[in-house]
Amino acid sequence: MFTAADFIPNTYTSTVENGNFEWSAPSNIALVKYWGKKDNQIPANPSVSFTLNNCKTITKLGFEKRASQNSFSFDLLFEGKPKEDFKPKIQKFLERVEVYLPFLKDYHFTIDTQNTFPHSSGIASSASGMAALAMNFMSLEKLLNPEMTDEYFYQKASLLARLGSGSACRSVKGNVVVWGNQANIEGSTDLFGVEFPYVIHENFKNYQDTILLVDKGEKQVSSTVGHDLMHNHPYAERRFAQAHENLDKLITIFESGDLEEFIKVVESEALTLHAMMMTSMPYFILMKPNTLQIINAIWKFRNETNIPVCFTLDAGANVHVLYPENVSEKVLQFIQDELVVFCQNRQYICDKIGEGAIAL
Repeated sequence: MFTAADFIPNTYTSTVENGNFEWSAPSNIALVKYWGKKDNQIPANPSVSFTLNNCKTITKLGFEKRASQNSFSFDLLFEGKPKEDFKPKIQKFLERVEVYLPFLKDYHFTIDTQNTFPHSSGIASSASGMAALAMNFMSLEKLLNPEMTDEYFYQKASLLARLGSGSACRSVKGNVVVWGNQANIEGSTDLFGVEFPYVIHENFKNYQDTILLVDKGEKQVSSTVGHDLMHNHPYAERRFAQAHENLDKLITIFESGDLEEFIKVVESEALTLHAMMMTSMPYFILMKPNTLQIINAIWKFRNETNIPVCFTLDAGANVHVLYPENVSEKVLQFIQDELVVFCQNRQYICDKIGEGAIAL
């Protein structure tokens, strides 16, 4: 099994003065939710997610060698303009990953980043943002160590991304990604995300995710605070066990293509996540009235039509509507007719399963 020490380099065989890279990395939506973490961004339970295709962050990294090496040096641009309030998060990330990337203080970096989805649209951009940044840093390390294998490159990129934002490790490679130690999933680890290693039925190829923007405001509860609430949570241990059970169920479901069982696991996971928030101390309700309206409308529509559409939620009010590609037309019509009325400014985003980070 890997340990974090396996990703600490000894020496570099090459040098490089300056240059730039550009990567895009997508957001992802967890089916089995990660909620609660240990030190060093280690998950309290395993999770599995669909990688998205359209909602992504595009980050360009410029770098040049510098004389002084006693601190990190970087400029941060968001959509071409300096963005000071993002800088502390990047600073913290650099501090966490320096042991794995010992060259970081040798360069001045210009990080220029943008999202393909509206900022603060209530879609988690930390996953895509940290994954894109990690890919760029790994590209620089590959110049310094040209013998690096592709496998090492992607595993380490995922490990670095995790240290920026836990779920970012699921945005690096693959369309269905597992993060966290799971006895029945070969190669699974707490250190980085791995591509789901078993058969995935045709039903789940090109699965669709339409994201209904119920509330585009700032997050009510930061992820860090939310995860911390699991430390003394009365139901934490049972929840962690449930995540393992649901992940085992999904192994069978992905192979058989059983959409009915898929829906049960995915919706139950979404509601459990919110139940944990409602039963923590302090407690929070992250759904909005319109979130519940949408959920009830989806249940009614599914009962009346037998169309296998379901929902999942992140730690917020927005609803991810999940459905197979072959029912897209009917589901999109239903969204138009009955659900957009519950979205802020009638806004929603059409997405689907994607492949992970791409060098541009």
